Amino acid sequence: MATAISIEDFLNLNIPLVDVRTPLEFMQGHIPGAFNIPIFSNEERVMVGTTYKQQSREAAILLGFDLTGSKWSGFIREALEIAPQKKLAVHCWRGGMRSGAMAWALSLYGFEVYIITGGYKNFRRWTLGQFQKSWNVCILGGMTGSGKTKILQEIRQLEEQVIDLEDLAQHQGSSFGSMNKLVQPTQEQFENNFALELHQMDQRKRLWVEDESVTIGKRVIPFEFFKQMRSAVLINLITPLEQRVASLVETYGKLHPEFLIECTERVKKRLGPEQTRDAIQAIKDGRIADFVRLLLVYYDKNYLKGIQKRDPLTIFPIDCESDIHQTALKLKAFANDLPVIQLIS
Repeated sequence: MATAISIEDFLNLNIPLVDVRTPLEFMQGHIPGAFNIPIFSNEERVMVGTTYKQQSREAAILLGFDLTGSKWSGFIREALEIAPQKKLAVHCWRGGMRSGAMAWALSLYGFEVYIITGGYKNFRRWTLGQFQKSWNVCILGGMTGSGKTKILQEIRQLEEQVIDLEDLAQHQGSSFGSMNKLVQPTQEQFENNFALELHQMDQRKRLWVEDESVTIGKRVIPFEFFKQMRSAVLINLITPLEQRVASLVETYGKLHPEFLIECTERVKKRLGPEQTRDAIQAIKDGRIADFVRLLLVYYDKNYLKGIQKRDPLTIFPIDCESDIHQTALKLKAFANDLPVIQLIS
């Protein structure tokens, strides 16, 4: 017999999870960490669904058994590889026939099986609910090249709560953000991964997030959370221009020139024709520092425009130290005093 459990109960169980939906459904979005053992292929699911609509539920069930008859031993073997201790959870779209059939077969074989109530559909409701909770957000801002991501990683080492949105979105938030190798998850999967990270955070404690626009590449920060980001305190790193240029040269200098040119062409309207021409020539000449300086004219202007949309009383400038660890210590100490600073303000 399978046991029905909620999403919250499953997250506390620490057992493998099997998603029995089609590969296409799984690719669109899944519970992070789940394994896909599809009962039907993409095409088979369409066939069963069509039979259900045009004929009857009974006809669809019979077709389902016809399509899967020879697959069941394979399903069990896959499940054994995933959960050799023979204890796991399963789900489909709504916790219906597909998960029920898989749970029955695995239980028959001797597995201890849990079925997620409401299936993936219910998990999506849970996901969206995480963004509506109140979070004690602290935003780390600073112009392009300030090293915000590295500093946040160092802050995490100081036992602070940090969520790296650019890592979740697999994009570094500019025209060059794919770094010629990163592949972004679907919007649905981005939200799922983000929600699970939030779930692991303590709402009572401070949560550090890098300053971002609402979009990171093609992924969109959920509106309810983005609203909290916009109204949160912003600690704005003040970093010397040459330090930023050196950091960006180290990053962009490793990328293929053709990729840099292609990305520069994409922002031609915003850079302007002359600046674009000069930037591309600098890339071709291998003058990456000159290329970076030309680009920063646009990105700095864009950043200042964005920061002006915030309440000035929530913005606190902090000079960046040359040492990342010292900067992280400085930021943590400053953030600890923020309630006092806000009260004085």
